[in-house]
Amino acid sequence: MAGNDTKASEFMGEKALTEDGRKIVEEEVIEGVNPTFATIMAKHKPNPWGKGHLALYALSTICFLNSTMSGFDSSLMGSINVLENYTKYYHLPAKGTASTGIVFAIFQIGQMTASLFVWIADWRGRRQLMFIGALGVSIGAIVTATATNLPTFIGGRFLLSFFATLACSASPLYLVEVAPPQYRGTLAGMYNTFYYFGSILATSSVYGAHKHLSHRGNLDWRLPLWLQMVCPSIVAVLVLFFPESPRWLVGKDRHEEARDFIIKYHANGDPTHPIVALEMTEIIESLRAEPITEWRNFFDLSVLVKTRARRYRLMLNMTFAWFGQFSGNNVVSYYLPSLAKNVGITNTDTLLLLNIMYALEGYIFSSLGARMHDVIGRRKMLLGSTAGLILSLSVTAGTAAGYVNTGSKTSSTASIAFIFIFGAIFAAAFTSMQPIYPAEVMSNDMRAKGMGTYKLTGGCAGFINTFAAPIALSNIGYWFYVFFIFWDCFEFAFMYFFFVETKGLTLEEMAEVFEAQNPRKASTEKKKVKVRTVLGADGKVEEEIKEFA
Repeated sequence: MAGNDTKASEFMGEKALTEDGRKIVEEEVIEGVNPTFATIMAKHKPNPWGKGHLALYALSTICFLNSTMSGFDSSLMGSINVLENYTKYYHLPAKGTASTGIVFAIFQIGQMTASLFVWIADWRGRRQLMFIGALGVSIGAIVTATATNLPTFIGGRFLLSFFATLACSASPLYLVEVAPPQYRGTLAGMYNTFYYFGSILATSSVYGAHKHLSHRGNLDWRLPLWLQMVCPSIVAVLVLFFPESPRWLVGKDRHEEARDFIIKYHANGDPTHPIVALEMTEIIESLRAEPITEWRNFFDLSVLVKTRARRYRLMLNMTFAWFGQFSGNNVVSYYLPSLAKNVGITNTDTLLLLNIMYALEGYIFSSLGARMHDVIGRRKMLLGSTAGLILSLSVTAGTAAGYVNTGSKTSSTASIAFIFIFGAIFAAAFTSMQPIYPAEVMSNDMRAKGMGTYKLTGGCAGFINTFAAPIALSNIGYWFYVFFIFWDCFEFAFMYFFFVETKGLTLEEMAEVFEAQNPRKASTEKKKVKVRTVLGADGKVEEEIKEFA
């Protein structure tokens, strides 16, 4: 091929000519898993700060507020669980028991129940499901904030979880489908970083309320419960004014609206940009072959398993859902105060401050990690992070054991330090990709039902974690870390052999990867395309793809 290419051009002085006499203005080799998309990005990359992109960032930021729901809840419950006014009011024991566990675990039960209704996103659209979810969370927050007994409080938390799951399933769906392919990991990945933003709001409000209102009855824990409705209320007011996902629009035969979306938000208003034709062609072809859910097939789950490629996609969706909840992270986020007590830190103000610091650290590292997924790639980030989790948990277990056996203050300090290191490592790779990777690996017609599967699987993992954790921590202490060390070793091996790379591919182009004999290998193989810019006889500049290698 190289020899033929040499013969195809003649060199006259410093001018390179093609075999038919046209001047070669520029020639370069572009490498990528998808050479066509890579060529467009190399030669015609849209301005990331153009008017359309900036408008898309603004829409996305409102969607990010949905992610605060889960972060607010996990840190809120972890924080108020150390407040004496709260535990006395509901007659909860200071030491973790099954009663404590069910207050936490009801959130996972609500999540698993709501996962059966995520298909509404295909029926009514992504925006409407976000609206229903955000409005329901606001109602659930009112119930918990006014609950006078534990059963009502638990019921309110079920409502919170149920509707938060609807909103938090529709949001990644929407973001993955509206994000430009070249920034999908960054823009969509930023969504879950707001989990920590919610955590910061919750922990800070509990700390401030405890500091200044603990003498005013139950305000120190009631007030943060009221604040839980702030972010979802903002979403409920604004989200119905958003444009719909172009993929949902194509699925409903509203092609012109989808094209207008891509022109405005992906090409900054340029209808002739090559990205418009590429995306529209791929979306239409994909949905022509496999339409999205209609009322006739709401509960037809065969779409998830009817081919080998689809079963592989579902396997990645479910395993990452489990890994995202079962890598040791839930234990730390929900029970950081209890973990701190295990190594000698018992002051309430200190425990609350640790929660705030942990959330702030997570927000910073997850935001940085969201960008790195588009630079380094999903697989490398996840593998590197999992290796870091194994090391940090190993040191945490060892230092916690040292404190328990010797009472060493140095061991206590080191144990808390490595809990924070664990949090930073997890946030950098896992947090930003938790809802995004499971949505990316689904085809257009699988995505809504796939996100329901993701929520159901994650809910199961979270339920086991949050229900069993207080009992396990009370009875086996630092040995609880050891279990997760071995589990994370299994995760690393599984990711290495099976997880595909999604960086640099449009959602539709992943079909070729999953149809391959070895999808993981196909997703990391690079192809080369030679692109020439030539000057025609009429003086017009033309671009041609010369060859693939």
